[in-house]
This record gives sequence, C-alpha cells and structure tokens, in this order.
Amino acid sequence: MTLSRLFTVFMALMLLGACSTGDQLPQAKLGQVDIEAPLYRIGPGDGLQIFVWRNPDLTRNVTVRPDGRITIPLINDLKANGKTPTALARDIEKELATYIQDPLVTVIVNSFSGTFQQQVRVVGAATQPQAIPYRANMTLLDVMIRVGGLTEFAAGDRAKLIRVVDGEQKEFSVELDSLVRDGEISENVAMRPGDVLIIPETFL
Repeated sequence: MTLSRLFTVFMALMLLGACSTGDQLPQAKLGQVDIEAPLYRIGPGDGLQIFVWRNPDLTRNVTVRPDGRITIPLINDLKANGKTPTALARDIEKELATYIQDPLVTVIVNSFSGTFQQQVRVVGAATQPQAIPYRANMTLLDVMIRVGGLTEFAAGDRAKLIRVVDGEQKEFSVELDSLVRDGEISENVAMRPGDVLIIPETFL
C-alpha cells in the first residue's frame, strides 16, 4: 500500500470516527431549484477578471494566490479569499479611490475553485479523486461523472458521505455501485457545499 493510500485511509477513518449516523439524505429531484445555494465566495486558485470602468490600463485577469490574496496595479496584497465577487469589487473601489475619482469596478469569476466550504471533496477509490467546486442543484451522480466513476476495486455500496448538519458532522451511507453501475436513480441524492465522499476499496 502506497503512502498516499495510507494517508487517504487514515483521513477517512478520522472522519468516520467523528461522525454520527441515522439521518437520511434528501433524494435529488430533476428540475429542482436550489434556493438554499449560498452565494459564491472566492477561494485560492480562482481566476478573476477585474474590470475598472474607463480605466483599461487597470483592468486585469488575475489568479487568487494560495494565501488568498491578489495584486493589481496600484493595489498590493488585497485579500480576496472568502469574499463574494461584489464584496471584492467594493473593496477594490475603496483602495482605488485614493488615485481615481469615483472608481467603478466589476469582478467576474472566470474559473472556479472556491473555499473549502464550497467544495465537494472525493477521496478513495474514484477514478480521479479531487475537490470539486459546488454548483447549485449538484447531485451525487454529477459528482461521480466529474471524478470519472469508480475504480475496478471500489466498494461503492460501502461509500460514506460526510456532511455538517446544524454544526454537527454526520455520516450517511450511499450506494454508489447501485447508482453508477446498476442505474438505480433512486440512490441519487442532493449534494451540499462542504460534503466529503469517501469511497473504500474491496478487501482482496
């Protein structure tokens, strides 16, 4: 067993040990409107277009650094992490007001990573384990398509979904073999920002 796999198993056991069980996940519904989806908050790795009206020399495409900050002309090391695009635009306007009269700024997110709280993370026996930016109405099937499905040795029906509910971390059983390999759409459930999906391997 490789070091990376040992780490994945260790993290999975730590998560499972801190969770409670017994609740049911909401089933995904086709065409549903997710009115509870939170406003998008910028995270490290996000690609931003910063447009300053009537100042094309200040308009830039930037990437949020790992420390959660950005640098643009006239402004050094401005915190972007955790802010909505609108809130970041207002902060940039305040900084630019020292140099420009009544600046008007628009921030557009071109590529999404998001904060940890707005990602869905998949670990274990997926073809491409990764952290996925959450989007409105995302389902378990959407997540499995994004990670390329299950590996040959995945124990999909023993998978666990870890979710924070009312401030408490809880564990839910999900049957991925039934969903992905058998097409049991009843096993499709609605995902939430911050979910962690743990897919174990079969015991050989």
